[in-house]
Amino acid sequence: VQLQASGGGLVQAGDSLRLSCAASGVTFSTTATGWFRQAPGKEREFVAGFSRTGGYTNYADSVKGRFTISRNSADKTMSLQMNSLRPEDTAVYYCAASRSVITSSLRDPRAYPHWGQGTQVTVSS
Repeated sequence: VQLQASGGGLVQAGDSLRLSCAASGVTFSTTATGWFRQAPGKEREFVAGFSRTGGYTNYADSVKGRFTISRNSADKTMSLQMNSLRPEDTAVYYCAASRSVITSSLRDPRAYPHWGQGTQVTVSS
């Protein structure tokens, strides 16, 4: 499994940004996929994710209503549309995948064995 994240950058508060993650070696219909982020000095935290079948999505409370996760099985890409960005959204964002994570553990980064390299998102005030 290989994941390649892209799309990060420097934006101002209130702007939008779209992150993408190209996946190989996975079948989306049986693989949970998620986005996590890690700010300096903080632990990696869950942002948004799809269950293995894709029938369930979950968002961190801090991004609910502002971020939207999507994925395309045909071209094996995942996306994270981020609107109304805030300075506290500044972090390195990672895409992740797991064939075995159960829905109740979707938010746990330890449940994901496959990770992209991360892409930096910086939101200035």
